[in-house]
Amino acid sequence: MALVLLYNITDDAKRQKIALAAWKLGIDARRVAPEDYAHPIGYLLGLEGFLAGEEAAPAFDAEMLLMHDLSSAQFSGFLDALRRSRSTVALKAVATEHNIGWSSAALCRELQQEHEAMRRVGKSVHR
Repeated sequence: MALVLLYNITDDAKRQKIALAAWKLGIDARRVAPEDYAHPIGYLLGLEGFLAGEEAAPAFDAEMLLMHDLSSAQFSGFLDALRRSRSTVALKAVATEHNIGWSSAALCRELQQEHEAMRRVGKSVHR
């Protein structure tokens, strides 16, 4: 099942645009509550073999999207729809074998580090 998890999309209009873009492409959109950030991503996606996290995870307030099981057409269509609706979210990831065991907080930290590294590279290239 194609699914996108939404984190910290607090603006109602933006969240509705994202959910509508997903719905039009047959993608289920689900909000993740801060109290669920400690659970492994695989658990949040409903994958077999993943149990709920037992420890509290640090909260984060960055907007983030996690996409799972999207076809190539759904993936590009979803990103295009976000751009067209001006509903950009800087931190985006695809669920992989590598990250499904991570907590949402760990994924957010990783994406923030990657985002910052790309920003620095972009600055040095454009000088």
